[in-house]
Formats: sequence, C-alpha cells, structure tokens
Amino acid sequence: MRASQPALLAAGRVIVESRDAIVAEWTERLGDRLTAARTIPRSLVEREFRLLLDLMAHQAGPLRREVRPIWQRASEHYGRTASARGLAAGEVVEELLHLRDIMTRYLAPVVAAMRARQGMAILLRLNRVLDYGVAASVVGYTDALVATLMGSNGVPGEDGKGDAEDVERQLGLLEAELEQLVGTR
Repeated sequence: MRASQPALLAAGRVIVESRDAIVAEWTERLGDRLTAARTIPRSLVEREFRLLLDLMAHQAGPLRREVRPIWQRASEHYGRTASARGLAAGEVVEELLHLRDIMTRYLAPVVAAMRARQGMAILLRLNRVLDYGVAASVVGYTDALVATLMGSNGVPGEDGKGDAEDVERQLGLLEAELEQLVGTR
C-alpha cells in the first residue's frame, strides 16, 4: 500500500501547521518528567521536540529519503538526551508513544477525509517512521548509558553542566543540517 504524493503532502502540512500545539500537548503530557533532572533545561527539550516534528513532517514529503539519515541521528540524539535527563529506557519509548498518539489525533481529520486506502497508507508510513525513531532512540540511550559507565567506571558524574552544552551543540548541528537540506530544494 503506497500513499499518494498529495496525501503525504497534506499530512506533512498538518504536522507543520500543528507543530507548536503538538509540542505543547506533548510537554503537558510528560509533565514533571521534562525537568526531573536539572541537567537539561526544559527549553532545550522542547527545541528537540520541535526538531523531531519538523523531521516527521519532511518524512511525509518529497525529501523523505534525504531526511531519513537526519531522522535517525536526531532520534539517537533524543535517546542520548533522555539519558542525560535521567530517564529510564522505557520512559524514552513511552515519550515517543505519546507523540504517536498526539500526531494521530491531529492527523485524524485529514486522514478521515481521504479514501480509506490513502489514509491507511499515510498512518502506516508515519507509524513506521516513528517506530524506526523509537528503535534509534533506544540505541542512542543505550550508547549514552554504556559511555557513561565506561567513562566513569560506573560512578555517576558531577553536575551534568557539560551535558546541556553538548546537547545544545549537537541539536544545533542537526537543525543546521535539516535547514541546509530544505534550503537547497
């Protein structure tokens, strides 16, 4: 089952137009979990959420093949950030499942207006992309956990100030890479 180009563009447009509302609902659902560890500020987590949604929107458009490697790196980065935030591996998965639920609700009116076959194809494609993001996030989380344990002989670090700076730097690189890709088309 393949989604048509107009249907994909309609879904991508909904994600772009609803991005800030989706981020607001996502952060509301996560509540105190966003700031459970003081190492990563809430604004930085929200910025990462916006990047993930921008990438999801492009996964539904004509640049989906070009965006796929950036999506993978951003998802892995999300997992590493979750580790720095002090989350458990299951919580990383749970946060992305909240995104799936919220996106499905926002896409429902557009999907319902399509022929059943087109709507199903859109939902399957975006769910597959999100599933891949969940797997990559768990890989990033695990990599960060192993690196922390290996680098500190199993002893937790000091205050984590370097974590926020590193997250922000890497997030900026991912945003610049997406901007360069989108700007060249």
